Amino acid sequence: MISTTLQTAIVEQLNKEFHSAYLYLGMSAYCSNEGFNGASSWFLIQYREEVAHGMKMFKYLEDQGADIQLPEIKGVKVKYKSLLDVFKKSLAHEQMMTKNLNNLSDIAMKEKDHATYNLLQWYVTEQVEEEATVSEIIDHITLVGDNGYGLYTIDKELAGRTFVDPTAV
Repeated sequence: MISTTLQTAIVEQLNKEFHSAYLYLGMSAYCSNEGFNGASSWFLIQYREEVAHGMKMFKYLEDQGADIQLPEIKGVKVKYKSLLDVFKKSLAHEQMMTKNLNNLSDIAMKEKDHATYNLLQWYVTEQVEEEATVSEIIDHITLVGDNGYGLYTIDKELAGRTFVDPTAV
Protein backbone atom coordinates (compact mmCIF):
# COMPACT_ATOMS: atom_id res chain seq x y z
CA MET A 1 0.00 0.00 0.00
CA ILE A 2 1.22 3.46 -0.87
CA SER A 3 1.91 5.92 1.95
CA THR A 4 -0.02 9.16 2.28
CA THR A 5 3.19 11.14 1.73
CA LEU A 6 4.02 9.34 -1.49
CA GLN A 7 0.40 9.39 -2.65
CA THR A 8 0.27 13.18 -2.21
CA ALA A 9 3.58 13.60 -4.04
CA ILE A 10 2.43 11.43 -6.95
CA VAL A 11 -0.86 13.35 -7.24
CA GLU A 12 1.22 16.54 -7.45
CA GLN A 13 3.32 14.93 -10.19
CA LEU A 14 0.15 13.76 -11.95
CA ASN A 15 -0.94 17.40 -12.04
CA LYS A 16 2.46 18.35 -13.48
CA GLU A 17 2.11 15.71 -16.20
CA PHE A 18 -1.23 17.15 -17.28
CA HIS A 19 0.16 20.68 -17.00
CA SER A 20 2.94 19.52 -19.35
CA ALA A 21 0.30 18.36 -21.82
CA TYR A 22 -1.37 21.76 -21.59
CA LEU A 23 2.01 23.48 -22.06
CA TYR A 24 2.71 21.47 -25.20
CA LEU A 25 -0.75 22.24 -26.54
CA GLY A 26 0.09 25.93 -26.13
CA MET A 27 3.42 25.42 -27.89
CA SER A 28 1.60 23.70 -30.72
CA ALA A 29 -0.74 26.68 -31.02
CA TYR A 30 2.20 29.09 -31.15
CA CYS A 31 3.93 27.06 -33.88
CA SER A 32 0.73 26.83 -35.89
CA ASN A 33 0.20 30.59 -35.64
CA GLU A 34 3.76 31.15 -36.90
CA GLY A 35 3.32 28.80 -39.87
CA PHE A 36 5.46 26.00 -38.46
CA ASN A 37 2.89 23.28 -39.04
CA GLY A 38 5.45 20.48 -38.66
CA ALA A 39 6.53 21.78 -35.26
CA SER A 40 2.87 22.26 -34.35
CA SER A 41 2.23 18.61 -35.17
CA TRP A 42 5.36 17.59 -33.20
CA PHE A 43 4.07 19.41 -30.12
CA LEU A 44 0.60 17.89 -30.51
CA ILE A 45 2.22 14.47 -30.37
CA GLN A 46 4.18 15.61 -27.32
CA TYR A 47 0.85 16.67 -25.81
CA ARG A 48 -0.56 13.18 -26.39
CA GLU A 49 2.51 11.59 -24.82
CA GLU A 50 2.15 13.72 -21.71
CA VAL A 51 -1.51 12.75 -21.40
CA ALA A 52 -0.45 9.09 -21.67
CA HIS A 53 2.19 9.69 -18.96
CA GLY A 54 -0.45 11.22 -16.72
CA MET A 55 -2.89 8.38 -17.32
CA LYS A 56 -0.22 5.78 -16.47
CA MET A 57 0.30 7.54 -13.14
CA PHE A 58 -3.45 7.91 -12.59
CA LYS A 59 -4.01 4.18 -13.20
CA TYR A 60 -1.21 3.32 -10.79
CA LEU A 61 -2.80 5.46 -8.09
CA GLU A 62 -6.16 3.78 -8.73
CA ASP A 63 -4.54 0.35 -8.50
CA GLN A 64 -3.02 1.37 -5.16
CA GLY A 65 -6.45 2.37 -3.83
CA ALA A 66 -5.39 5.98 -3.49
CA ASP A 67 -7.84 8.76 -2.71
CA ILE A 68 -7.20 10.88 -5.80
CA GLN A 69 -7.99 14.58 -5.46
CA LEU A 70 -7.19 16.49 -8.64
CA PRO A 71 -5.80 20.00 -8.17
CA GLU A 72 -6.36 22.76 -10.72
CA ILE A 73 -4.08 22.79 -13.76
CA LYS A 74 -2.51 26.20 -14.13
CA GLY A 75 -2.65 28.11 -17.39
CA VAL A 76 0.18 28.44 -19.88
CA LYS A 77 1.41 31.16 -22.18
CA VAL A 78 1.31 30.72 -25.95
CA LYS A 79 3.70 33.53 -26.93
CA TYR A 80 7.33 32.82 -27.71
CA LYS A 81 10.11 34.75 -29.45
CA SER A 82 10.93 32.17 -32.10
CA LEU A 83 10.95 28.49 -32.98
CA LEU A 84 14.27 28.21 -31.15
CA ASP A 85 12.79 29.88 -28.08
CA VAL A 86 9.84 27.49 -27.93
CA PHE A 87 12.13 24.45 -28.08
CA LYS A 88 14.48 25.95 -25.48
CA LYS A 89 11.49 26.45 -23.18
CA SER A 90 10.48 22.85 -23.88
CA LEU A 91 13.93 21.60 -22.87
CA ALA A 92 13.92 23.68 -19.67
CA HIS A 93 10.52 22.21 -18.84
CA GLU A 94 11.72 18.65 -19.44
CA GLN A 95 14.75 19.28 -17.23
CA MET A 96 12.43 20.48 -14.47
CA MET A 97 10.28 17.37 -14.91
CA THR A 98 13.39 15.19 -14.65
CA LYS A 99 14.27 16.86 -11.36
CA ASN A 100 10.71 16.32 -10.06
CA LEU A 101 10.75 12.64 -11.01
CA ASN A 102 14.17 12.13 -9.44
CA ASN A 103 12.87 13.69 -6.22
CA LEU A 104 9.85 11.37 -6.29
CA SER A 105 12.16 8.39 -6.80
CA ASP A 106 14.15 9.51 -3.76
CA ILE A 107 10.97 9.54 -1.67
CA ALA A 108 10.00 6.07 -2.88
CA MET A 109 13.49 4.74 -2.06
CA LYS A 110 13.42 6.36 1.38
CA GLU A 111 10.05 4.75 2.08
CA LYS A 112 11.21 1.43 0.63
CA ASP A 113 8.19 1.42 -1.69
CA HIS A 114 9.59 -0.82 -4.39
CA ALA A 115 6.46 -0.85 -6.56
CA THR A 116 6.32 2.93 -6.76
CA TYR A 117 10.07 3.15 -7.24
CA ASN A 118 9.79 0.70 -10.14
CA LEU A 119 7.02 2.77 -11.74
CA LEU A 120 9.05 5.95 -11.38
CA GLN A 121 12.11 4.40 -13.03
CA TRP A 122 10.06 4.10 -16.21
CA TYR A 123 9.52 7.88 -16.10
CA VAL A 124 13.17 8.60 -15.26
CA THR A 125 14.28 6.57 -18.28
CA GLU A 126 11.69 8.30 -20.48
CA GLN A 127 13.09 11.68 -19.43
CA VAL A 128 16.53 10.82 -20.79
CA GLU A 129 14.94 10.32 -24.23
CA GLU A 130 12.80 13.46 -23.93
CA GLU A 131 15.76 15.71 -23.12
CA ALA A 132 17.98 14.17 -25.80
CA THR A 133 15.34 14.58 -28.50
CA VAL A 134 14.63 18.23 -27.72
CA SER A 135 18.36 18.99 -27.39
CA GLU A 136 18.95 17.59 -30.88
CA ILE A 137 16.17 19.74 -32.33
CA ILE A 138 17.66 22.81 -30.64
CA ASP A 139 21.06 21.95 -32.13
CA HIS A 140 19.54 21.74 -35.61
CA ILE A 141 17.65 25.03 -35.28
CA THR A 142 20.77 26.73 -33.91
CA LEU A 143 22.79 25.37 -36.83
CA VAL A 144 20.50 26.92 -39.46
CA GLY A 145 19.89 30.14 -37.52
CA ASP A 146 17.41 32.44 -39.26
CA ASN A 147 17.83 30.74 -42.64
CA GLY A 148 14.30 30.37 -43.96
CA TYR A 149 15.02 27.32 -46.06
CA GLY A 150 16.79 25.65 -43.13
CA LEU A 151 13.86 26.31 -40.80
CA TYR A 152 11.48 25.09 -43.49
CA THR A 153 13.47 21.86 -43.80
CA ILE A 154 13.53 21.29 -40.03
CA ASP A 155 9.79 21.98 -39.86
CA LYS A 156 9.18 19.36 -42.56
CA GLU A 157 11.28 16.84 -40.61
CA LEU A 158 9.33 17.57 -37.42
CA ALA A 159 6.11 16.84 -39.32
CA GLY A 160 7.27 13.25 -39.81
CA ARG A 161 6.90 12.37 -36.13
CA THR A 162 4.19 9.83 -35.38
CA PHE A 163 2.51 9.06 -32.10
CA VAL A 164 3.46 5.85 -30.38
CA ASP A 165 1.94 5.50 -26.95
CA PRO A 166 5.04 5.35 -24.74
CA THR A 167 3.10 3.65 -21.95
CA ALA A 168 2.13 0.73 -24.19
CA VAL A 169 5.72 -0.47 -24.51
